[in-house]
Amino acid sequence: MNNDAATLADYAARIEALAVELGLDFHRVDFELVPNSFMAEIAIYGLPVRMRHWSFGLRYIQQLVQQKMGNSHIFEVMFPGDPCHAYMAENNSVADNTLVTAHVLGHADFAHRNQLFVRFGAMAGMHILEQSAARAHRIEQALQRHGQEQVEAVLDAALALEQHVDINLPLHRTRYCCHDTAGAVPAPSPLASFTQRYQHLPGERPAAEQPAGRPLLPPQPEHDLLWFIAQYGPELADWERDIFLAVREESFYFYPVYACQIMNEGWASYWHARLLREADFLPPALYLSAIKSHSDVVRPHAGERQLALSLNPYHLGFRMWERIIEDQGLEKARQICRDDDDFSFIRNYLDAELADELGLFVHESRRDGETRLASRDLHAIREAILAPKYNYGAPCIAVTVLSDDGSLVLRHDHQRDGRGLDLEQAERVLAYVARVWRRPASLHTTDFRGTPRVLASGSSGSTRVAPPARPPA
Repeated sequence: MNNDAATLADYAARIEALAVELGLDFHRVDFELVPNSFMAEIAIYGLPVRMRHWSFGLRYIQQLVQQKMGNSHIFEVMFPGDPCHAYMAENNSVADNTLVTAHVLGHADFAHRNQLFVRFGAMAGMHILEQSAARAHRIEQALQRHGQEQVEAVLDAALALEQHVDINLPLHRTRYCCHDTAGAVPAPSPLASFTQRYQHLPGERPAAEQPAGRPLLPPQPEHDLLWFIAQYGPELADWERDIFLAVREESFYFYPVYACQIMNEGWASYWHARLLREADFLPPALYLSAIKSHSDVVRPHAGERQLALSLNPYHLGFRMWERIIEDQGLEKARQICRDDDDFSFIRNYLDAELADELGLFVHESRRDGETRLASRDLHAIREAILAPKYNYGAPCIAVTVLSDDGSLVLRHDHQRDGRGLDLEQAERVLAYVARVWRRPASLHTTDFRGTPRVLASGSSGSTRVAPPARPPA
């Protein structure tokens, strides 16, 4: 161990002891120093060992370009679990990695407290690195047995649908009972006691009567596309189903990170700043260097005093937690940390005074390239921040009918999304689905103008855009 590594290890141990003294609670964190190239691979693949796919290679190239341009610097990558795993770049300065140590402990505390992390961690398992490595090994075996072309076709479809899971239902689900026993009533949803209160609201349409005879499949619109294809794909081999379920399991693991990004990064930034401030054993020069890195991480501006048109979640979360702790105390902050996600956090605790202080606004970009301020209304600001997060950032699409001939009918709930689909991209995804479904598939949607469209794909994956069906006279 060289002198820098020994110094960092000493500071890390003392910062962890200080964190415990200040009330942070977390599973053990295993830190590892790794080369910059490995850090980039972890950030792109999402995990240190994961299934191989060409899309990750494209992301890796984009990340390298961003780094060369000076627009991206990866300080750390942390994976919640028991234990947590954290990776730091070995060519970071001791000051930077001291800050990273404190930041990771904040993340570990957040993941240990927040109920979304706790619930999804319990479902997906608390040993994600080992689990993902085992899944990658199984896929490597499939590559050896079935060839790259076949395996890649399945991965194309599964990864194109990786956000299309139903996070309101459990990871481990059983098949519909109506599929196996004719005429049986579908098993109630695990959240039925919660959702039943919304089934009879004024203005809601009653559910259509199910005709006698063969039960409908699915019995209700199914938004977990990965699960449905894995369970009901008419000709999927076991190794193909395994790929779909592996991608789905990893998607469940990552959902809390996605849904709590502003809270989580803000909480970690608050605690790294506080831990460094109270770590009186740090040399002044190292402290100043670490705080300079902190300022770079949580700055609101694109550079100098340029306005940033994209939100920095570190900056917004940090300032919101500072305000909450100052006004309502640390115990209230810990309660919010436990109970909220970004939706409730932004709607409940981003007030007009803070939005004005932070200079937040909604902008719109015209087709001629002009960008202009659209609104400073608080509600509009909140919804603009949250809009990309709805439905895991994916369009709301459900399987609505599995026909007698095995063809698949998907429907896009564009009213819930508030937008149409990019038809070119939708055609590609539908072609991926049709190739693994091996039966015709269709998607009912709208284009960006709101005009109804039906995309149809044959079992070979070729697609066409059909005109909307005309209503009967």
